[in-house]
Amino acid sequence: MPASRRSEFGDFLRSRREKLSPASGRLGSGRRRRTPGLRREEVAELAGIGVDWYVRLEQGRTVSPSDATLDALARALRLGKAEAAHLRALARSNDQRTFAAEKVPPAIARIVSDLGLPAYVTGRRWDILAWNRAAADLLGFDRLTEADRNILVFMFIDPEARRLFGPAWEDEARRMIALFRATHDLFATDPPFVQLVERLRSSSAEFASWWIAHDVRGGASGEKVLAHPQRGIQRYQYATFQANDDPSLKLSIYTPV
Repeated sequence: MPASRRSEFGDFLRSRREKLSPASGRLGSGRRRRTPGLRREEVAELAGIGVDWYVRLEQGRTVSPSDATLDALARALRLGKAEAAHLRALARSNDQRTFAAEKVPPAIARIVSDLGLPAYVTGRRWDILAWNRAAADLLGFDRLTEADRNILVFMFIDPEARRLFGPAWEDEARRMIALFRATHDLFATDPPFVQLVERLRSSSAEFASWWIAHDVRGGASGEKVLAHPQRGIQRYQYATFQANDDPSLKLSIYTPV
């Protein structure tokens, strides 16, 4: 496991451990606890592994957990499907990635442009790479500068995003952070990802607070309620699709309900 990945792996383990209670792990309350969550030795007991081995994993030291150990940790920490998949992705020893800015193939750009529904394409870092007139009308992407063409920057720094999402802004923002985490941790030391997170943390108190929770979730479809400045409240179902030629490209399409 590369050094940068070990750090994220350990941070993720610790964040999940601190969210559990003795009752959730079927452990006795024992002596008074000074910190939230389970103790390291309790997680090791639940997973059936040595305490020293677990401590080494959480500290990000040079160890390579087996598939069986990862499955045991997922059960002990009561991880959901997306969290368990994230744990396994972080543990892959030969998957050191380097981020490179994506380009949208002309064929995909034409499809997006011709769609009558709001649609846009993002990359791994959630940069907004292409969008159509319907998306510009609904989300205001045309007015964003090149440096601000990123879904997270739009959501956490642009004040128009709070107006657009209204009362649902916090839930949607938290959902976005948890989705982005799953990709971020695979590129955590790459300068473009470091710069993006530092900008968000310094510009948004909410992002800084929610980021350290290290929540991870999946999901590629759902529903959003948006407050259009001219047309008022509108409800959309959205779905996302990966490009076969470049799976780092994600097409998002909004359909009015």
